[in-house]
Amino acid sequence: MGVASRTVWPAGNRGRFPAAAAGTLIGAVVWEVAGRSLQLPFLPPLSEAVLASSRLIGMTEVRRHLAESLVSLTLGYLLAASLGLVLGSLMGRFRRVGYFFDLYLQVFLASPSLIYVPVLFALFGVGRSLQMAVVFLYAFFVIVSNTMAGVRAGDGGLIEMSRSFGASQGQVFWMVTLPSALPLILAGLRLGMARAMKGMVNGEIFVALTGLGALIRTYGGRFDAANMFGVLLLILAVAVTGVGLVQVVERRLTGWAD
Repeated sequence: MGVASRTVWPAGNRGRFPAAAAGTLIGAVVWEVAGRSLQLPFLPPLSEAVLASSRLIGMTEVRRHLAESLVSLTLGYLLAASLGLVLGSLMGRFRRVGYFFDLYLQVFLASPSLIYVPVLFALFGVGRSLQMAVVFLYAFFVIVSNTMAGVRAGDGGLIEMSRSFGASQGQVFWMVTLPSALPLILAGLRLGMARAMKGMVNGEIFVALTGLGALIRTYGGRFDAANMFGVLLLILAVAVTGVGLVQVVERRLTGWAD
């Protein structure tokens, strides 16, 4: 029983949630104190931002913008994840495919994704297709990169042993390579969600007419700091929820890796 109880909660996870709660509390206190003591026009106290956020979420127009953002984020991310997993697996499994796409992958990973927004604007115009494309562009390449790295990092000894017992190429991939690659693949999906959030907000701020990013642009143009930070808190809530959902799946599928 003692051994089993020790293995349920890995040492690296002990104290994780208290530490995270303490860090959040300290950040909230610093924000509140800085807002009240500095009295800067564009830095309201956290309490005012929270009140503005709760007031905004009750407005029909704000809920419509929130729904637009969530739809664009969900569709763009799911498309990036599905295609990224396929391409990353092919690049990791077949060296020639990896060599063919490697240059494009490195270029898109190294360059700021925001510079491609004007090109996407010319292709898709203003609308949900543009927002989905921006979200896709931000998330796709990091998912491909992590999936490729995970597939390539498979245990060579296990692969050779499974082949020696007569396993086919497909069996080796699905039963040996893919399970060992799951930690890196799911880490890529988590990073992809974080980048998808950045793409959603950046696209809405610069080119979109709807969404939470467009609300930030609107309230910023009015010098309405309280409502602007209220929208920012809504964006943070969406980001934390999205990344948290991916982490839940990650822990369930890769708990053995701890």
